Amino acid sequence: MHFRETQLNDAWLIEPEPHVDERGFFSRTFCVHEFAEHDLETRFVQHSVSYSRHRGTLRGMHFQRAPHEEVKVVSCRVGAIWDVIIDLRKGSPSYLKWQAFELSADNRHQLYVPCGFAHGFQSLTDNAEVGYLISAFYCPEASSGVRYNDPTFEIAWPLEPTAMADKDRLWPDFKSGD
Repeated sequence: MHFRETQLNDAWLIEPEPHVDERGFFSRTFCVHEFAEHDLETRFVQHSVSYSRHRGTLRGMHFQRAPHEEVKVVSCRVGAIWDVIIDLRKGSPSYLKWQAFELSADNRHQLYVPCGFAHGFQSLTDNAEVGYLISAFYCPEASSGVRYNDPTFEIAWPLEPTAMADKDRLWPDFKSGD
């Protein structure tokens, strides 16, 4: 695996290093030793999947409030997504900045999302399937988010949203004191 630093502190783009032969390829997607060498989380207590039926579906921007923050390693198993993260860690050099990545079944990239980041994505294809490694158990009481079109961030989504949960559409404006 190749670990590529992003513009946001502590977030990483992880690119596979496939071993190819006439049958196809084999590639590692997680290794405790390689993650530890980069000082990344190595304990994941939940593995989850989401499926978006239609192109343009928008999910996010989600995070868990303290003390239930979670690290996520996100990959797109089927189709393609435009994955967005926002650094919400006060005191971080990249505080309130966002960055987007195309994750797809073709490029097999993974995104390491640290604690304290909001995360969301938009499906670029019909039938997009996304896998997550998650470091903490989900706590509904700690679930929070920022609106996909919050003027604080001015995220440039590639498509007009075609489907979205009401809660994602209705998050209040972000306030840095929150």
